[in-house]
Amino acid sequence: MIKTPDIYFLVKGESEGITELNVFDGCLLNAGIGNTNLIKMSSIIPPGCRRAKSLKIPEGSLLPVAYSFIYSDIPGDIIAAAIAVAVPVDEKLPGLIMEHSASKPLDEVKEIAYSMAVEGFKMRGFKLKEILVEGIEHKVKNKGGAFAAAALWYGEK
Repeated sequence: MIKTPDIYFLVKGESEGITELNVFDGCLLNAGIGNTNLIKMSSIIPPGCRRAKSLKIPEGSLLPVAYSFIYSDIPGDIIAAAIAVAVPVDEKLPGLIMEHSASKPLDEVKEIAYSMAVEGFKMRGFKLKEILVEGIEHKVKNKGGAFAAAALWYGEK
């Protein structure tokens, strides 16, 4: 049986590199999760999950994440990645994560992620307590990327 995480945290990173994969790896390192094994998940935060400002995750750990990543090889391109976390009023209900990235300024990308979180809660009929939005913008020098994620982890329940 897989244990349900009870902590979530938000990370972001940017990088330049020689290939798209190197850029992605650099973004993860910049975000502080580069030495973990990401498990891409869909966009639900378990009920009762609490936010941590940051966590030290043991190297090599399997880390569930919902993430947004964008890569560009157009010098001068402005790219951004954002993550929005919708938190319900009722702590017995799950939270929702929405991801967005685009060749647009960060403010526009964050606004879209925020709107998606609002719509997701409307679709579920949940009352919204708050929406947390995190993101990063990157101006491409040669080959660059931007990454934003919500990661789940395990506390001491």
